[in-house]
Amino acid sequence: MNQSEIAPDRVIREDLKLIADMVDAGSRLLDVGCGDGALLELLAREKGVDGRGIEIRQEGVNASVGRGLSVIQGDAETDLADYPDAAFDYVVLSQTLPAVRNPRGVMLELLRIGRRAIVSIPNFGYWRHRIYLLVRGRLPNVGYRPVHWYDNPHIHPCTIKDFVMLCRDLEINIERRIQLDHRGRAARFRGTGRFANFFGEQAVFLLSTNR
Repeated sequence: MNQSEIAPDRVIREDLKLIADMVDAGSRLLDVGCGDGALLELLAREKGVDGRGIEIRQEGVNASVGRGLSVIQGDAETDLADYPDAAFDYVVLSQTLPAVRNPRGVMLELLRIGRRAIVSIPNFGYWRHRIYLLVRGRLPNVGYRPVHWYDNPHIHPCTIKDFVMLCRDLEINIERRIQLDHRGRAARFRGTGRFANFFGEQAVFLLSTNR
């Protein structure tokens, strides 16, 4: 079944397409901060994934439940502790890490309850953001929703290099690392991603531990 058959009236974000490609068919998956459930719906229909979701916003929960998805209202920073070890094959956190108060703790929880984690982040080191700040002297709008700096949820902005270094500090294995440019074109990179850190508007990582 192709994407147009799945959701003809919805556009799937490019990072969500990459995340879906990383997930094995028939897996158990938890989507943390699942929004309106677009990824869970895609995975259920294309790959038969047994998906669950947590979403802090009530409107996101309502939209997900309206799609027939198993989604509850909850906060990643407090509610992940309620899940047992290795409860899922994958735990997904898309475009949410900079918005949490304790990124290190959340990362460790993802890989405690999931055998693998898939994390996508907006890259604050992207060249367009650097130029915008340099030329205009104002913080750029980073993310999918247009917001002013005082409404921006990103309390811990990070670059691709920052994220790679965090994984090193936490002894987390990066199995795959992919950057996306402003047109949604994907490319793999190695190491700390010197060029990815400059040219990638966002990035997606497949993670695991040695447990």
